[in-house]
Amino acid sequence: MNPIAIGLTAGDPNGIGPEIALKAARRPQPANRRLVLIGHRGIWERTARQLGCPCPPDVPDLEAPLPRCSTWDPDMAPPPRPCPGKVRADAARAAYANILAAVAAAQNKRLAAIVTAPISKEAFHLAGIREPGHTELLARLTGARRYAMMLFGEKLRVVLATRHLPLRKVADALTAEAIVEAVEMLARALPWMGFKRARIGVCGLNPHAGDGGALGTEEQTVIAPALARCRKRGWHVSGPIPADVIFHQHLAGKFDAVVAMYHDQGLGPMKMLSFETGVNLTLGLPILRTSPDHGTAFDLAGRNRANPASMCAALDWAARLAARKNPWA
Repeated sequence: MNPIAIGLTAGDPNGIGPEIALKAARRPQPANRRLVLIGHRGIWERTARQLGCPCPPDVPDLEAPLPRCSTWDPDMAPPPRPCPGKVRADAARAAYANILAAVAAAQNKRLAAIVTAPISKEAFHLAGIREPGHTELLARLTGARRYAMMLFGEKLRVVLATRHLPLRKVADALTAEAIVEAVEMLARALPWMGFKRARIGVCGLNPHAGDGGALGTEEQTVIAPALARCRKRGWHVSGPIPADVIFHQHLAGKFDAVVAMYHDQGLGPMKMLSFETGVNLTLGLPILRTSPDHGTAFDLAGRNRANPASMCAALDWAARLAARKNPWA
């Protein structure tokens, strides 16, 4: 089998990103897998000392044949001051530079996929970085105009129609176009993941899916018309279904995935069942990107207590999907 090179970014160096990346990389890996830990060499050396393990060898670039595990320092930002658990602009700038390098390497086919460790949105804001997170930044860097977050664990798979919005703004931001786009993303992603039928359930926005208009009209005026458009395109879609029912139906096997109207509506059930093993897959990109479905966990940083299970799952899914055709490549 041909080698598959996967880059793992350090994320915010003051969080648990370097720890879970190195822990995941130290697991036994298939013989054809090549892992590249992307970040300042000092971060990886410091993390290896904390874990009591050898630091993988450093490579100057990704041109030559790679060892099974290595570190790569793109040297695109000054080394951040080590401050575990602290929100700092220099850490955000280092994380940002590593993402830029990883994306460029994936675009140049040096990496088959990237797995991004968590960043701090607060630190990004402090550093003056305009994108609030990975999803929006990766879309800009790759020129993707339509994209979506897919979060999944062993049993639930969810795409969000709206992303990081205050709850009071969700109803105004929810459009038929956003729902159609989310369904389309799932309809293309599910076969990539191995679900040939791509059966999709769509949440209502309001309690009881609006109860016929008594508890809100978005189901009638926005969601139902969007789903009618989806059915005309041949997608297997059902809804709008009350959010307190649809995830039970998903678990029972009625759907392969669910479109949720807002962040916590979808991620609450998913994380309840897969908090330690959830994966975030960005849909719509010409490159492959996964990440663990959790944050920087500043309270655990530098203590060798972080659980790498979600990073391991993100890495394994990146390798699995890299061997298949990306529908947006």
